[in-house]
Amino acid sequence: MPVREPNANLPRTVEEYRSSSSDLRTPRVTSPTTTASPPTEPLSIVTERPPWRHTFIALAVPNFRIWTYGNLIAMTAGWIQRIAQDWLVLELTGSATKVGITVAMQFAPMLFFGLLGGVLVDRVSKRMLLMFTQSAFAILSLVLAALTLSGNVDAWMVWGIAFLTGLVTVIDNPARQVIVTELVGQKNLRNAISINSSVFQLGGMIGPAIAGVLLMTVGAGWAFAINGAACIMVVIMLSLLRTSQMTRMAAPPRVPGQLRAGLAYAVGKPTIIWPVLLAAVFAVFGLTMPVLLASFADNVFHVGAGGYGLFNSMVAVGALAGALLSTRRASIRLRTIVIGVGITGLLQATTGLMSGVAPFALMLITVGMASLLFLTASNSLIQMSSNIGVRGRVMSLYVLVLLGGQAIGGPLMGWIITTFGAHIGMMVSGGMPALAAAVACVVLARRGHLTLQVRVRHHVPTVHIEHRPAV
Repeated sequence: MPVREPNANLPRTVEEYRSSSSDLRTPRVTSPTTTASPPTEPLSIVTERPPWRHTFIALAVPNFRIWTYGNLIAMTAGWIQRIAQDWLVLELTGSATKVGITVAMQFAPMLFFGLLGGVLVDRVSKRMLLMFTQSAFAILSLVLAALTLSGNVDAWMVWGIAFLTGLVTVIDNPARQVIVTELVGQKNLRNAISINSSVFQLGGMIGPAIAGVLLMTVGAGWAFAINGAACIMVVIMLSLLRTSQMTRMAAPPRVPGQLRAGLAYAVGKPTIIWPVLLAAVFAVFGLTMPVLLASFADNVFHVGAGGYGLFNSMVAVGALAGALLSTRRASIRLRTIVIGVGITGLLQATTGLMSGVAPFALMLITVGMASLLFLTASNSLIQMSSNIGVRGRVMSLYVLVLLGGQAIGGPLMGWIITTFGAHIGMMVSGGMPALAAAVACVVLARRGHLTLQVRVRHHVPTVHIEHRPAV
């Protein structure tokens, strides 16, 4: 099946439909057809699982090692703040819907301005951008800490600071994604992406647990103060990076329509647009865990702030396991992402049927593992499919749907929980991504002329996807 070129002024990579199917492997990035974007080095296609000693091979790069330590501090403290922030609003208002508004305020800026952040990231030093964003996070966290510790905090103040934090996130998130390429180069990029995800989930495992202890002992104010101090530490660690050892790419030329060209580039590549679409649905429904878990902890199981921290930690335990497993992948395929979001949705919907604390917590581990495998695969495939010259804009689109979707999903899920209850909310949050995966399977099968065939071998039936030539 011939591949159409959506934009002749932007480079393409050879991971396009190799057999007009969804069975797409990790791509090689080729040189651009014009100078619209700089060329990239070839990316190796891994066909075998790496040896165990290479599970964390990207950490052998000194700059990436420093970045990882700082990132772990930032992620842990960030999760502490997010858990404390949501719980503080729940205490102040007693409403799950108001917690959803908090989530919306933090992620709405990404929905409206996320793509502009990607244009900036493509043009400016990622290290300097991150030093700026972490400094801004520190100031905002310390202000919220002062308000809370003084007893003068109200929900609208939390919402305002959450919105300002979201504005900074517009720049911080795509810069955080793209800087990995500059730190490790192309050779160990996929391993570095998986480690980055592992660090995020390790922070997500430690942070909520610490937040639960802090909320029960000293209150939310000190949690915000800890995040402010951690952001200052990250700025110091970013200053320690050896810029002479970073892989720098020339900024794209200043020409009109860069944002539109970046969108056309993403839309024209199946290995970018399909993960983005599935991530968007998952973000709106599946990534509303803070709202769901706050309601389960407060209204269903009555386990308070400690239980809320425990539930978040269970998700993070599974996600950390998924992140570590993702470093062992031999290849990344589009069908892996479609199946992954489907399985994640089914597991999340099943969690909504649990009536006891123990089975509920155990199911959260499986949800965390499945969701991280899906999200890491999506992140990796999108980055590996995009030329470095437009990667900031491409990743800003991905981050836009991932975080902006939560701005829509937070209030929506809060309303569903308030109207129908937490159990129904959890089943909806998983059922919609599962439905999206089913639709994606049908569309990809029709476009790729695929058929399902059942073969029996040694009396065991197995299902195979076969290519059907066009008539």
